[in-house]
Amino acid sequence: MSASLVLIIVVATAYLATHLLYEWLAKRLLIVSGAEYLVLGILLGPQVTGVIPIEAANSFGPIIVLGIGWIGLTVGMQFYLPRLVRITGLTFRLAVIESLVTLGVVGGVLWWAFPALGLTSEFWAIVPALALGAIAVASTPAGLDIALRDRKRREPVVNQLETSLGVNAFVAIVTVGILFAWVHRAPVNASRPPTPTEWAVITVGVGVLGGTLFHLFLGEERKVDRLVVSLGGAVILASGTAAYLNVSPLLATLVIGIVLVNTSRGRAELRTVLAGAERPFYYVLLLLAGLSWRPTTSWTVLAVIALYVFTRTSTKVYATRWSTRWNGATAQLGGDWGKALIGQGRLTVAMALDYARRPELPIGDVVFTAALASVLLTEFAAARLVRAALLPIVEPLRDLAHRLPWLDAEQEPVPGETSVSPESGEFIAPTADGASTLMRPDDDDSGAKR
Repeated sequence: MSASLVLIIVVATAYLATHLLYEWLAKRLLIVSGAEYLVLGILLGPQVTGVIPIEAANSFGPIIVLGIGWIGLTVGMQFYLPRLVRITGLTFRLAVIESLVTLGVVGGVLWWAFPALGLTSEFWAIVPALALGAIAVASTPAGLDIALRDRKRREPVVNQLETSLGVNAFVAIVTVGILFAWVHRAPVNASRPPTPTEWAVITVGVGVLGGTLFHLFLGEERKVDRLVVSLGGAVILASGTAAYLNVSPLLATLVIGIVLVNTSRGRAELRTVLAGAERPFYYVLLLLAGLSWRPTTSWTVLAVIALYVFTRTSTKVYATRWSTRWNGATAQLGGDWGKALIGQGRLTVAMALDYARRPELPIGDVVFTAALASVLLTEFAAARLVRAALLPIVEPLRDLAHRLPWLDAEQEPVPGETSVSPESGEFIAPTADGASTLMRPDDDDSGAKR
C-alpha cells in the first residue's frame, strides 16, 4: 500500500472519529479538538515511526496551499460592513490596541533574542521576529464557540471578544502579507522586479479579482452544492495564483472573503459552506504539519519557544488589562478578558506553514516549531480559558460557576438567580416582583446595537 493511500485512509479515519467525539468533548469536557492531529502527524512521520515518508507529505503541497486559502476566506467572511459599523468605537479601540501591542512586544523581544541566541544575523532577525509577532496576534475562535455553545448574548465582554478575534486575524494576516511582499524572491529573467509595494498591491489585486469574478458569475446563487464547487474554484484560483507569484495566499483569500460577504445575497449559505469545510482542511493542515515538523531538543530553540509563549501570554493578559483600565471599561469588561485570547489554532498553523514553505525566509524551522508548540500548549485549554475569563462578568454564566460542565443542565434554577439552557441559549431571569421570565437571545444578524 502506497504512503499516499495510507495518509488518505488515516485522515479519513481520524476525521470520522473526531467528528463523532467533537460534540461530546466540547459539551462534556470543554476541550477544543484538533491539536491531536498534530501529534498524530508526528507519530506517523519519519521522526518517529516512518509510516509516512517525507516525500509523500511533500506531494500534498497543493492541498496545504488550498487549506491556507480556505482559512483566509473564512476569516474574510467575518467583515460584513453593516455589522462592523454598529460596533462601538471603544470596542474597536481596545481590539486594535491589544493586537498592535502584541505584535510590537513579541516581535521586538524576538528581534533582540534571535541574534543573541546565535540563530540569525542582526540584519535578518527582523523577518522571523515580525512573522512570530504576527502569529502571536492570532487567537482561536474555537474556545469562545465551545464555551458559549448556542447561547447568543449581547454582553459587552462577549462582543469585545468577538471583535478582538476578528481584528487579531486581520492584523496578523495583513502583517504576514506585507512581510512576504517585502522579502520576496525575484522572478527569474525579470527585467525589473516589482517593488515590495507593487507586490502588496498585486496580492490584494488577486483577491479583488477573484471576489469580483465569483460575484459576477454566482453572486445570486443559493444552492449549497453549487456554492461548494464554485467556492472551491475561487480559492484554488486565488491561492494557486498567490503561491505561483510567491505572495501570501492568506491575504489574497482574505480579500475575496471581504468582497463576497459584502456583495453576495447568499451570505448565510456561504458561511454554511465555509464552516462545513473549514474543520477538515484544518485537520489536514495539522496532520501535514506534524509530518513535516522536526521537534528539537536544542536549548536555543527551546529558549525561543519558552520566550515566545511567555511573552505572548503576558502581553495578551496585561495589555488588555491596562488598556481596559485606561479606557475606563473595567466595570463592563473586567480585567481578565485577555485570557480568552491566549488559545491558538487554525490561523496560527496556516501562517506557520506558509512561512516554513518559503526557503528564502530565515530560520523557518524555528518559527514553525515555536508556532506549533504554542498550538499544542494552548488549544486544548482554549475553551476553559474563555470560561474562566467570562465567569466573573457574564451574569448568565455566573450561575454555572458552581457546576461541572458535564452535569445535567436541566436542573431547577435557584430562585432569584439567572440560569441558562446550554442547548437552546434561553435563560430564565428574575423579574422585579420575584417571578421569572423566559428570555431568548437576539439573532446574530439583528440590528441591535453592539
